[in-house]
Amino acid sequence: MKAMAVSVSVQQMSRGGEQAGPACLDDLDAFRGTFYDCLTLRADALFELTDAVLCVEGPVSTLVGLTLTAEHRRGHGALYDGLDSGRIQVERLRRSVVSLPVPRDGHGRITLAVDVSPWLRPDAATSPDRSFCHVYGRGKGQAQMIPGWPYSFVAALEPGRTSWTTLLDAVRLGPGDDATTVTATQLREVIHRLRQAGQHKPGDADILIVFDAGYDVTRLAFLLADLPVEVLGRLRSDRVFCFPPPPRAPSAAGRPWPRVRAGRQCDPAAAQRDHRHRYQPLRHRPGTRMEPAAPSADSPRSVDLTPGPAAPHRGQRHPAPRRPAAR
Repeated sequence: MKAMAVSVSVQQMSRGGEQAGPACLDDLDAFRGTFYDCLTLRADALFELTDAVLCVEGPVSTLVGLTLTAEHRRGHGALYDGLDSGRIQVERLRRSVVSLPVPRDGHGRITLAVDVSPWLRPDAATSPDRSFCHVYGRGKGQAQMIPGWPYSFVAALEPGRTSWTTLLDAVRLGPGDDATTVTATQLREVIHRLRQAGQHKPGDADILIVFDAGYDVTRLAFLLADLPVEVLGRLRSDRVFCFPPPPRAPSAAGRPWPRVRAGRQCDPAAAQRDHRHRYQPLRHRPGTRMEPAAPSADSPRSVDLTPGPAAPHRGQRHPAPRRPAAR
């Protein structure tokens, strides 16, 4: 009954709002065969375990509970043996996923979304490479940091108001990984597989990639500049964009001008009034450069977006001037 319900839901699902034909079932049957071929060791045990995870009612709380489902026809010993000794060709599975029909908008454009979702493991003290994952609570100020495994997901979005997505890739982030570098590498590999599968051809519309507010959109745009993509990111409400400082005369004395806030004119006097006695000048080491900030969208000035490592600096913050005590 559960397998029949899955088949009916797939048959009635459509990407353009119309009735989908038997082609969806053919794609599902072909993908199940390809997925089975990707399992090189303990294939039967892992395949039945996958069916049990997809067809079980409610969330999976224990592995032993999966052996009680109708889709898992083996004992719990085969389940643990499949997880311990089973092998899967991950790269082949990734190529098989992108070869399936990818959802597009009305203009034939592919839209990808990237986000990080944690697999919380607070009680798994012996699990390696756990990180503190930020989890939002139900009330205000109830956010927590819980140990777990964060995963970066790349999904193709369906057009219109729907919650259906097509997951294309998943990568686990390690404690010492740079999220921006890992995301750029992951997107580059996904787009490469899409082009190899014929999903995106030369002359097609650029792929739209949507990011949340936690991503460095400026750096990602630079790292993905050679790909046929457009980057769209949500910005924080307190984000400040700055212009580069104006050129300085060779005979000028004193510390250099700081960056000018976006929306203001590049007036040296105004820039000095903003930062006149709050911070000491930064003394950079040779060979380092600070990563420039991006200007606003309506700015006519251009900024070199060449990224660089964070510049080590020395400097202390000046205390705010105190008012004289009242007599």
